[in-house]
Amino acid sequence: MSRSGSTEVIPLSKPFRRLLLTGAAGGLGRVLRPHLREWCEHLRVSDRVDCGSAHRGEEVVLAELSDKNAVNALVAGVDMVLHFGGISLESPFEQIVQGNIVGLYNVYEAVHKHAVRRVIYASSSHVVGFYPQSEVIDTEVPLRPDCLYGVSKCFGEALTRYYFDRFGIEAVCLRIGSSFAEPTHPRMLVTYLSYDDLVELVARALFTPRVDHSVIYGVSDNPVSWWDNRKAAHLGFHPRDSSRKFAELFPNAAPPDTPGPDQRYQGGPWVMSGPIEE
Repeated sequence: MSRSGSTEVIPLSKPFRRLLLTGAAGGLGRVLRPHLREWCEHLRVSDRVDCGSAHRGEEVVLAELSDKNAVNALVAGVDMVLHFGGISLESPFEQIVQGNIVGLYNVYEAVHKHAVRRVIYASSSHVVGFYPQSEVIDTEVPLRPDCLYGVSKCFGEALTRYYFDRFGIEAVCLRIGSSFAEPTHPRMLVTYLSYDDLVELVARALFTPRVDHSVIYGVSDNPVSWWDNRKAAHLGFHPRDSSRKFAELFPNAAPPDTPGPDQRYQGGPWVMSGPIEE
């Protein structure tokens, strides 16, 4: 792995012939891209906007996820798909539908057609954002999305489950918390996922021999936790970073005497965002 002392799961030779990364121009796509190049002979990266020039061993493809024919061509010939594309913020529902619902359906139809055996799906902790911060929840609790973006990720998890049960296409749904270089507000001290732990999480999702349909929270080893990953223990993800070192960024972060919804629920301010009008 990328850090000394961690359990090795990646063979010395490149085990994948071709991987596909969608959403390559996004924040997490840019983090993952150089690591994925080390694990496959060819990396196909795609987004609806400019991904930059192709590096050695890469193919760069501009594609709209809502374009079924373009997505079908995008998926052809790949071993696994890392689907990080789509809308990543609360947005007008019409945009969410095209990027996160129609787009994911197109990806899965192409995955089925081309016999791709596994999809790594970037879900979100916002599928459970309406659970209270006072509770610790596992990966099998009923979904309680905190916004329309979260609703679209609930659809995504359901679709990945359907294609596994119906067609045997394995999936790992990564319920990513807040993956940034460092937390930007107090809530992220709980939801923080370091970039190194993100890479480790994705490696486990790719290299675990059998995953069936798995759901796992993407979160580092933070002092306070809302999420229990014990039912995803078969993936062997053991985060090594923590938000503890960033506590001094928020010295006056005591909760208010009368907390509002954004302090009561795990989704924080997302529970109050509401539909965004054009």
